[in-house]
Amino acid sequence: MTEQTTVAAPILGGIHHVAYRCRDAKETVDFYRDVMGMDFMLAIAEDKVPSTGAPDPYMHVFLNCGGGNVLAFFELPNAPEMGCDEATPAWVQHIAFKVESEEGLLAAKERAEARGLSVVGPVHHGVFKSIYFFDPNGHRLELAWQFGTSGQMAQLKAVAEDMLEEWSRTRKAPRHAAWLHEKIAAESCPEPSA
Repeated sequence: MTEQTTVAAPILGGIHHVAYRCRDAKETVDFYRDVMGMDFMLAIAEDKVPSTGAPDPYMHVFLNCGGGNVLAFFELPNAPEMGCDEATPAWVQHIAFKVESEEGLLAAKERAEARGLSVVGPVHHGVFKSIYFFDPNGHRLELAWQFGTSGQMAQLKAVAEDMLEEWSRTRKAPRHAAWLHEKIAAESCPEPSA
């Protein structure tokens, strides 16, 4: 009989970085610097994968997203051409970034459109509004301005477990947070004044 030991979960200090693939490292850095206002932090290039030793040259670039967050990309010149997950709708997988105000959200939309990008939104989600567009690699990006109150966020947290349990049983959208959808409808279509 093997004795089991209980190992404590690691204490995480946040995300060090998230990494995605890109078609062209320079084009990607230029996009995130010019459109998103990120600082290009560093580049790492190797001829072998450090974790496996496999011969596979790459360029790994890191961009500062603000708030201690880092977004990274790999260009892999010897790998097959990159594509998207065809089994997943394009709107599902995305990277969402915070903006501090509605004015900032609208300015970001204007900046992206001025660079020829097709932008969706602002989309009202009840406690935040978002815009969406794609980077040159086909990654969907979201810029989100959160305006929900601490009380609203507490209400959503209070029903999160019940919503997940109901979803797991039924695979139908639970109505525990119906007030959120009613709020969106009321703010999107205000009643005419008398």
